[in-house]
Amino acid sequence: MQDLTLYAIPAFVVLMLVEAGLDRQRRRDTVPTGAATRGYEPRDTAASLAMGLGNRIIIVLAHVITIGAFFWLYEHRSLTLGSAWWVWVLLFFVEDFTYYWFHRASHEVRFLWAAHENHHSSERYNLSTALRQSWTTPFTELLFYWPLPLLGFHPTMLLTQKAISLLYQFWIHTEHIARLGAAERLLNTPSNHRVHHGSNLEYLDRNHGGILIVWDRLFGTYEPERARVRYGLTKRLDSFNPLAIAFHEWAALARDLRRADSWRTRLGYLFAPPGWSPDGSTLTARQLRAAEGLTADAA
Repeated sequence: MQDLTLYAIPAFVVLMLVEAGLDRQRRRDTVPTGAATRGYEPRDTAASLAMGLGNRIIIVLAHVITIGAFFWLYEHRSLTLGSAWWVWVLLFFVEDFTYYWFHRASHEVRFLWAAHENHHSSERYNLSTALRQSWTTPFTELLFYWPLPLLGFHPTMLLTQKAISLLYQFWIHTEHIARLGAAERLLNTPSNHRVHHGSNLEYLDRNHGGILIVWDRLFGTYEPERARVRYGLTKRLDSFNPLAIAFHEWAALARDLRRADSWRTRLGYLFAPPGWSPDGSTLTARQLRAAEGLTADAA
């Protein structure tokens, strides 16, 4: 089964080169006020590309499990939907809705965050950041996507739509596209996704959509881009080593589990949001926002 994203690799490379050229031009035309810290940095870009390459290799292994499970579930489907145009339209919305909850859970459940947070570890925001993909998330997607083949969506269609969503999300990782007017209310745009990558308190755990932003508006996780975005993690990762990027949060989770003195605490570390602690010595994003009186903007 062919992965559509592989065909897009030449386009990814060309677009990153174009963006890097625009960054250089911007730096020449801008008075130095800290703007030089934006754009591409060789070590950061190399780390993102290494993460993307590792992700592609691991997905080959993960698909042995996920594709097999999808086809097994499809054999036990409740409906036979076929492949008519309206099924593709329905799948578009169902897959995007599923992605929203998978992505949101990946920010709100500690062990899922351990798999996902490396995508947020760069303090730059450019097209190469889109390729900074997890080495462990491919093994967690099945937790959310299993109902789709059981409902009657053919696995080939599901994998195609998932690839389309991933391809769409490449172009929104840029600072060179400003707000897009009315499209901001419907689609996940560069502006909406810049918020998602922000470590600003008001931006934490916001704008989880894949192609559509409407789910965030419906479920209270939408935040428009207002203040300048500070990219990266709330606790800075001072490493460009792909192994450290991929596994440092797993290592932190393992340390917390070893120190836990009860199963209740261990379950909290695994399933509570990042930042949770049994004694309140560290706080979750929701607790921090509540302390500051910040709420989501559902406008």
